Amino acid sequence: MALLHSNKQLLFAGVALLISILGCLTPVFAVAFEVKNGNNTCIMAELSANISVKYAVANKQMNTVLVALPDSATVDNSSTCGNDTVAPLLVVRFGDGHSLSLNFSRNASDYQVDTLSVTLNLSDSAVFVNSSTKAPMTVSSSSTGIKASLNTTYRCMSATHVTLTDVNVTFSNMRVEAYLPAANFSKEATVCNADISTSTPAPKTTPVTTATTAPPAPTTAPTNPTAGIYNVTKSNETCLLAKMALQLNITYQNKTTVFNINPVTTVASGVCDTNISTLFLRDGSTNLTFMFMLNDTKKFYLSEIAVATSDGFIADNKNLTYLRGTLGRSYMCSAEQTLTVTSVFSINAFHLQVQPFGVSSGKFGTAEECQLDEDNMLIPIIVGAALAGLVLIVLIAYLIGRKRSHAGYQTI
Repeated sequence: MALLHSNKQLLFAGVALLISILGCLTPVFAVAFEVKNGNNTCIMAELSANISVKYAVANKQMNTVLVALPDSATVDNSSTCGNDTVAPLLVVRFGDGHSLSLNFSRNASDYQVDTLSVTLNLSDSAVFVNSSTKAPMTVSSSSTGIKASLNTTYRCMSATHVTLTDVNVTFSNMRVEAYLPAANFSKEATVCNADISTSTPAPKTTPVTTATTAPPAPTTAPTNPTAGIYNVTKSNETCLLAKMALQLNITYQNKTTVFNINPVTTVASGVCDTNISTLFLRDGSTNLTFMFMLNDTKKFYLSEIAVATSDGFIADNKNLTYLRGTLGRSYMCSAEQTLTVTSVFSINAFHLQVQPFGVSSGKFGTAEECQLDEDNMLIPIIVGAALAGLVLIVLIAYLIGRKRSHAGYQTI
């Protein structure tokens, strides 16, 4: 019996490990949350979560199920900004009575997630099939590893795991900040070790040789991408609208890869605020972030692009000034344009039209065309005018020549 029990434990451990691995590979996109005290925002979070749960069924057997945090998850009313005696708390509610909680604390220089709690309604038969227990299950852990300097955003695009009793939580695509000094994420970020290790691998000691390093191996570029239409809603109204065809150029591990974003398989989400709007795109295991800013002169621009792929490639640039437009209008560029993000990552954009602020009735406002489109329109006009001038010159020359030929023959 002891051997049988040990084998069952090993079997469950293997299943749990497999599901944990699948949780890392499953493309779950970030969901945005915000906790306010009146008009003041104190906690902001964008995260994906896969929750692996072991629960009892009949005959003292155990089942394991993987629960993904859905994009319909909401901030629960029990969330609080805290005070002198109560710590800030973010409670995310999802599904039929399930919740995930992040409890924060701080010192003079840092803040952290003190406690991660997960509450699961085991009577939810759609998730916990044949559960022999109907009472809610609540588990918690004080070992989260989520810690950042004050006035910085904790950022971790890589998969990170928190182990609780009978529950494993896998976070990814994560940005979170408590004790916010303003109404938005801080510009500075505290990046998790997993992201640092994947984006900047440790150097390896190799023998010194005189051979030159081979350039990145190019790949055959695919055909031009298909345009997709993406939107972000707030209070059931469209707050960001984008139409674009995207092609990614990535150089990673001495190899250059060019591939298209497929609008059919791409999932869009995001968040809108007064001066910042963010569009998230997930196509399979590729995650893209576009952040737009609105300045004091009512001009918007694309300020940040970030990408993360399943093979560990991560790139980010927060100092961009692309796609400039006016509040209430859209930026449009039908011509191909290259958005250079870093030296190893760029985006070829085609048939692009975007309006990150002031969308009315879910439709694009008056388009402000890019210089490339204006130049492309000017060239046919110049060529047409030149051809018309040439035709006119030929016609005038013909008429003059004809008049002279008539003048050479006089009536006798």
